[in-house]
Amino acid sequence: MDRPRRGDFLELRQLVEKQLRGPVADQVKAQLSRWSDPAAKLERRKKRASAAMWFFIFLGLLLAVVGAVIATGSAETAVLSGAVAGVFALGSFALGVRSGGRLRRLNKTPVPTLAPRLPSSRSAAREPMERLADAERVLADLLRQLSSPRSAVPADSVDEARRTGEEAASALREVAQELQAVERARDLAPAADRAALTDGVQRLREQLDEGLDGYGTLIAAAGRLVAASSSGGPDNNALTDATDRLHGLAVALREIFPDRR
Repeated sequence: MDRPRRGDFLELRQLVEKQLRGPVADQVKAQLSRWSDPAAKLERRKKRASAAMWFFIFLGLLLAVVGAVIATGSAETAVLSGAVAGVFALGSFALGVRSGGRLRRLNKTPVPTLAPRLPSSRSAAREPMERLADAERVLADLLRQLSSPRSAVPADSVDEARRTGEEAASALREVAQELQAVERARDLAPAADRAALTDGVQRLREQLDEGLDGYGTLIAAAGRLVAASSSGGPDNNALTDATDRLHGLAVALREIFPDRR
């Protein structure tokens, strides 16, 4: 039987979400989210590898015992049969060792996190959060390259930029959550109160745009350093200036949200 593909699972999830409403829908969606959580997937892979390892080890021991018992018999084929059982036992042990190696690799694998859920397509926060998700991936790739052994950028500057990017992304998502809360209040408020809430949505959207502009400037600085490194590297003064600029932009980006440090 063919294993269900990831696309099939996503189509099933979308179909269920369209058909169900209310508390039951919330429970089903929560179960689907937990099932598709990357951390839960990693844990299931560990359990399968562990089960396979112990199964093959137990089977190998059983075959080894059976082979030893058969080999001590008086029949003419006893030794040959025992040898065959021994070969199967060795094969089973080899599979157990292989499964054990896979389990060790999985245990060393960092636990992945589920990507933050994007706001509704009707929310003013949706487009900024899509841009933020793309920006996080780009910055992570640039900083990974700047962290390579051949990079001349000081590790402290790269770590500072990485921490600042994480703090800024967290702050931006807090603002997006606030924006969505104000949108829900606006939609339910009396008509006379909606104008003030609409202004609040606009102000929060402007904060998101300002923060994303700062995040983009940080990406640009990191990109310039990567480009300089790949072309043979700038002279020491240029590299120092670029690194200082990267650090300064990281500090400036953090200060966009001084109350969310």
